Parts: sequence; structure tokens; C-alpha cells
Amino acid sequence: MGLNVFETGRPDTASPYDTLTAQVRAAAAFTRKHAMAAIYHAGSGHPGGALSCADILAALFGAELNLWPDEPGEPDRDRFVLSKGHAAPALYAVASHFGFCSPRAALSLRKLGSPFQGHPHVVDLPWVETSTGSLGQGISVAVGMALGLRLKKSSARVYTLLGDGELQEGEVWEAAMCAAHYGLDNLCAIIDYNKLQSDARNDAIMRLEPLAAKWRAFDWVVAEIDGHDVDALLRTLRRAGSSQGRPSLIIAHTIKGKGVPFMENVPTWHGSVKLTRAQASEALAALGSSDTEIEEFLA
Repeated sequence: MGLNVFETGRPDTASPYDTLTAQVRAAAAFTRKHAMAAIYHAGSGHPGGALSCADILAALFGAELNLWPDEPGEPDRDRFVLSKGHAAPALYAVASHFGFCSPRAALSLRKLGSPFQGHPHVVDLPWVETSTGSLGQGISVAVGMALGLRLKKSSARVYTLLGDGELQEGEVWEAAMCAAHYGLDNLCAIIDYNKLQSDARNDAIMRLEPLAAKWRAFDWVVAEIDGHDVDALLRTLRRAGSSQGRPSLIIAHTIKGKGVPFMENVPTWHGSVKLTRAQASEALAALGSSDTEIEEFLA
């Protein structure tokens, strides 16, 4: 099927950094396409949030994480926790691109007996660090991992990706307070700030702003960036790695449903909406798939 094969090459005159950013952008493009196809085959899923976090996941897996497919249990590996577990289709897609699993197998999202469940399951996939889905719990686990790694004097780092609606869970703020108390500078949290949740805009349900000020008040190092700007993501993630004495937070401003015009900024596409074949084809075309590739993805 060739779903894990696409061009990421650059001219010989390109700098290593230019080559890296091109590879990350290509990985993000693949992630969006594969996630849409998987959700179509599943007959359910969460397309909006999968599309909004694709660039973030591609930057993490393609450049930042010290994590390798052939050594998923290496003790000093970096850890990644998908706290917004409903974005699992994007996680499976980016993982399949970087060799952690088969792209074809990852299209079995939510199928009976498939390891690719609707939310990540640590028992089924060796490269998943912890099961997530109950919002607020992922960042708490990440805090525990970061503290444990410090006690072991490990150089590994922990990264966790949260949804913005998830911040309405009180457990998130308990975790934020704990991480700052222990000065967990080996922890980086990223917020996929697409401004929407399952029913409406966040601020119509529970206002989050001033978001950066709240996290700074909890004594985190905070950066705000365009979450679809690969260069900004790579540079900010690298700066987070040099933080000393405090955990880091990246507020990544994103667009829910990014790349698919009929999904962008529409709360309906948060989840629980079945994609028709026509809609899936339209989405893949908008994301840059050729007619042949669309047929391969949807077969």
C-alpha cells in the first residue's frame, strides 16, 4: 500500500536544519491523512483534535524525543504521554510513519481485537507509556514519571500533550502545582490550544484566559507559539530542554480540524460523527492526497 513511503528529501544544498523541518512537515502531512483514513474506517473518532495536533506530534517524534522503535523499553528513553487520549488516531499515524507500528495495521482503529483502540492502551502497544483517555490524568502520570526519572538520576525527559478543554479538570492544576513544587525541569507540557471542545468554544463553557498568566503563577516557564509553525515548534521544544529548576509549558495555538475546510473551527467535528466516504475523500483531497492515494487510504 505504501502508506509509510513518501518524499521527504531536499536538495543537497539544503542545511541539516532545513532538511529536518521538511521531514517534520512531511510527517505532519502524513499524520493528518492517515488519521482521517483511520477514522473513516473505524466509523467513529475525533477528527478535529487529531488534525490540530499533527504538527506538534510530528515535531516531537521527528526531532525532539530520544525514543526509538527498536528500543521502546530503553531505561533512559524520553517519555511521551498523550494526555488528550481521544487524539489517538494522530498518535498512531505519526508512530506508524516513524516505524513504531505498521501504517496498514494502524488503520484498524477501534476494530474489535485491534491494539489500536480509541484511546491509547499501554498493554497493547509497547511504545505507549500509559493508557489515557480520562482527561486530566495524563499530565498527572507525566509528573510522576518525571519525578521518578529524577530520583533515578536519569537524563530522560517527559513530554505530555493536553487538550485545552482538558484544562477544565481540576486534576490538571493539582499536577501543575506538584510539578512546580518539585522543580521538574525534565517535564514539558504542551497545550493543543484550538479553542474548541465537544460542544462549543471553550470560553462559552469555562473560560481559560488568561491562560499563560495562570501557568506562570504556578511557576512554570511558559512560551506561546503558533502550533502549526514547525520552525517555532522545534526551536521552542529545544529551549524547553534547557530550562533549569522549573517545568516548561508550551501553549500551541492551533486550528481545530486544521487542513480540512469543512472541519476547521466547527465543534461538530470534535468527535462522534461518522465520516462518509465522500467526506473522507474530500478531506484527503484537501490534505493533498492524489486520487490514487485516496483510493489506497480508503480501500
